Amino acid sequence: MSALTFTLLSAIICCSVTEKPTNVSSPNIIIMLMDDMGWGDLGVFGQPSKETPNLDAMAAQGMLLPNFYTANPLCSPSRAALLTGRLPVRNGFYTTNAHARNAYTPQEIVGGISKDEILLPQMLKKKGYVSKIVGKWHLGHRPQYLPLENGFDEWFGAPNCHFGPYNSSIRPNIPVYNNSEMLGRYYEEFKINRKTGESNLTEIYLMEGLDFILRQTKARRPFFLYWAPDATHAPVYASKRFLGKSQRGRYGDAVMELDYSIGQILSWLQTLGIDNNTFVFFTSDNGAALISAPNEGGSNGPFLCGKQTTFEGGMREPAIAWWPGHIKEGTGINFCPGQEIPDVTTHEQKEHTMQPIIFHLGRDPGEKFPISVLSKEYHDVLSRISPVVEQHKKTLVPGAPQLNMCDVAVMNWAPAGCEKLGKCLKVPKSEPWKCDWPH
Repeated sequence: MSALTFTLLSAIICCSVTEKPTNVSSPNIIIMLMDDMGWGDLGVFGQPSKETPNLDAMAAQGMLLPNFYTANPLCSPSRAALLTGRLPVRNGFYTTNAHARNAYTPQEIVGGISKDEILLPQMLKKKGYVSKIVGKWHLGHRPQYLPLENGFDEWFGAPNCHFGPYNSSIRPNIPVYNNSEMLGRYYEEFKINRKTGESNLTEIYLMEGLDFILRQTKARRPFFLYWAPDATHAPVYASKRFLGKSQRGRYGDAVMELDYSIGQILSWLQTLGIDNNTFVFFTSDNGAALISAPNEGGSNGPFLCGKQTTFEGGMREPAIAWWPGHIKEGTGINFCPGQEIPDVTTHEQKEHTMQPIIFHLGRDPGEKFPISVLSKEYHDVLSRISPVVEQHKKTLVPGAPQLNMCDVAVMNWAPAGCEKLGKCLKVPKSEPWKCDWPH
């Protein structure tokens, strides 16, 4: 199966909406985006504990995509690419402060998704869709960057990752929003027990998704649900009924609860009789974070490295497409611990443009044996790759970098709705600086 990327997925979704017979209603669309879940975390991809029965069944009933690639091995840029259909260098989700250009959106980031970008929910709105995001946004937390300003009609979740808890005088805890106003903050109203890993957030996200599906089905409106829980991002969490259930520890508990939740969503579609008119796509934003393993990180299977690297472990993601009746069944940190490859997984920044490192992923999926630059195979492959690279460079128009500047004053001190809750915090003096990205 040929490689399928986030940008191609956006094109597929758009085509499924626009290229259909006039007598067929617009299909509902659900994208389930996991956080830091690796290719090797699913039973269907060989995870030996076999603790993902619902995802494995989803793959058997739909299409398994073993060669699906993210647009970036880090959370924010990959999510920006998914929702815009454009590479991070085009949509502005990169930095010029660091050689690798890799950056994300911590709560001190000044920027966010550019108004010049057209997001998937904005396109779908023109076709009569109602859109909701449940879970992690991560495309900017200042008011102009939030989901309801970028095409979504509803939102339940948080603008940033669930890091914390923080001392509110130095750094505020991340707010959880219901649409345009906060309901509370992580570790305060929305509990995450760092010692035990207990939190009912995934359960809440499940109920929000099920409720949205029911309401739109009753109203006979086509819907787009972007379901983006973050339980598998360190610090990982799971609800009480799943804690201690997995052979894989706390990370496995989180995976088991997400698998259960996905099973509940698919079952709900069948109960409501809309499964044949709902396209569901499951994947992850990037590879498993090996720096958090083994207790709070997942598995990238046979592939080299993971999150924050452009090796297979960082870029190749688990992916499943499910649509009954339409998709035929069955079809500065060491991010590579224990997997060091001489002159490849080095911290030293080297220029490989003139002589790129090439692997044969069929016989070497772990990227441990670069093809010799002296071999005929190397030059044959390079002759095919080079024109594609040159064409990309020729047509590339970089977006203005959105992830260069940071400022403590833009943190989540006083989100909309904080007044009603008495949760507003004093905003410190603005002192912007160039963000430091040690990636």
